[in-house]
Amino acid sequence: MIYAITGGGTGGHLTIAKALKREILQRGDRVVFIGSSYGQDKSWFESDSGCEEKIFLPSYGVTNKKGFAKLKSIFNIIKLSLGLNSIFNYYKFDAVISVGGYSSAPASFLAILKRVPLFIHEQNASIGRLNRVIKPFAKEFFSSYLDSSSVKDYPIEKVFFEKQQVRKEIKKVIFLGGSQGAKFINDFAIKVAPELQSRGVDIIHQTGKLDYDRMKNAYSKIGVDVELIDFHPKLSQFISESDLAISRSGASTLWELSANGLPALFIPYPLANNHQWFNAKFIQDKGLGWLYTQDEVKPQDLFDILDEDLEEKSSKLIEIISPNGVVKVIDKIEESVKRSK
Repeated sequence: MIYAITGGGTGGHLTIAKALKREILQRGDRVVFIGSSYGQDKSWFESDSGCEEKIFLPSYGVTNKKGFAKLKSIFNIIKLSLGLNSIFNYYKFDAVISVGGYSSAPASFLAILKRVPLFIHEQNASIGRLNRVIKPFAKEFFSSYLDSSSVKDYPIEKVFFEKQQVRKEIKKVIFLGGSQGAKFINDFAIKVAPELQSRGVDIIHQTGKLDYDRMKNAYSKIGVDVELIDFHPKLSQFISESDLAISRSGASTLWELSANGLPALFIPYPLANNHQWFNAKFIQDKGLGWLYTQDEVKPQDLFDILDEDLEEKSSKLIEIISPNGVVKVIDKIEESVKRSK
């Protein structure tokens, strides 16, 4: 079988794209990646091995555009879709898998027009605008938040399951700012660090590469010892050592923490259509974590959590996600394609 994987723009989309690509290749099947020349698609896939071909189109989003600019964006998507016709005719794709983002629009729309089976993986609790439009045309719509999804297990690395444990009390916290860092979370960490140290709580802080030096100096000035990392390829080992995370709530991070059984105080990134807020609310509504916006979170909110018994939250987090999410997704796609032939 040969698949087109399309979409990207941000790491959340591209993480899933890579996971799907790896699973397809392990089965001896073929993959073409179709993304955008903007965003992060090229940096993630241009030098990546395994794909039959990697196509980067000058696609860009329609969201937040008005008037003529919006019409221009729509026309660009139509033009790029039609331009992919020769690629579709050459490869004769068995399926197109969209991971969302504006990068996915041209190939997704052409799949619908040419009646190539379309499958969508939505990473966020709040469905993206493009995915809302094309969802009715998809053979399967995979989401870890919707009861209607045939696969709810989020595709993440097995190491987070292998190192999972039930937490009971908080002896060590980890601040997660992402690969690029999160200045708000980094600054929040400095505010609460002296009190955490006075309570005997150890600190791991992943600062992001851009903010590492500033944070190193800041901790030195307040005299607090922490395990400081910029970004580590084996971040899972630091997560597994921790009892509580203070983190953004991008989809991959949220489900990695859940798989490991690590409760979190989520402080969502406030932009990007507020997707992260809805992701964290999904966990909060189940009583398995805490959610505060940047405008409302206070140091005392974290201090109040320190005395809580985490056992119930931690054990139930482990129950809401199982391993092999990506295997289950590709299994479902294969079954659907074979039935339609």
